[in-house]
Amino acid sequence: MRLQTIQIVAGLLAAVAFVLAFMAAGAVIASSLFLLLGMAALAWLAWSLIKRVGRHHREPRPTSRA
Repeated sequence: MRLQTIQIVAGLLAAVAFVLAFMAAGAVIASSLFLLLGMAALAWLAWSLIKRVGRHHREPRPTSRA
């Protein structure tokens, strides 16, 4: 049984489609990792700023001399 030209072309297109699908999946995974890294950096920055502001307001008040 000989393959027809249309079957060969369809097979090649399917192979290219699978390669592109795997590349897209890899890009999604990589971008998701960078998204999580960026979110973690923003969370750390916000936490450190909130902690710093909290320390600033807890300074002891001067005592009155009566």
